[in-house]
Amino acid sequence: MRGRATCEGGSAVVEFVFLGLILLVPVVYFVLTLGALQGASFAATGAADHAAKSFGQAADEAAARTAAESAVRVAMADFGLAEHSARLVLACDRTPCLQAGAAVQATVHVEVPLPFSPVSSGFGLTIGRVEASATQIVGRFR
Repeated sequence: MRGRATCEGGSAVVEFVFLGLILLVPVVYFVLTLGALQGASFAATGAADHAAKSFGQAADEAAARTAAESAVRVAMADFGLAEHSARLVLACDRTPCLQAGAAVQATVHVEVPLPFSPVSSGFGLTIGRVEASATQIVGRFR
């Protein structure tokens, strides 16, 4: 009798561990996915803000675009995202963009990759797209 009870007890432990793993792995992956979305959201917000500020502080439009793109690259690297996953769109309310009082809007679109995705980024395994915008007024004194 005792041997039989011990055998059944061991079986219950194996079932508990097996079911625990089956339930735990998807929950952990879901949490990692939400973390990736939140990180991309922070990256897009910071990138848009710094891109608009960098654009508004530059001396000419070529340097302004370079500075804005550089700000986006740095923000993506800070959050561990590939720089090709972000796209920057700059818009001005008047031309030339860098005249005093002009509003410069930077919009950053980030494609969020699926965590632990084994395929290349061109395959399209993404969670979704995160977008953030920021507006900066070009000052008189730069």
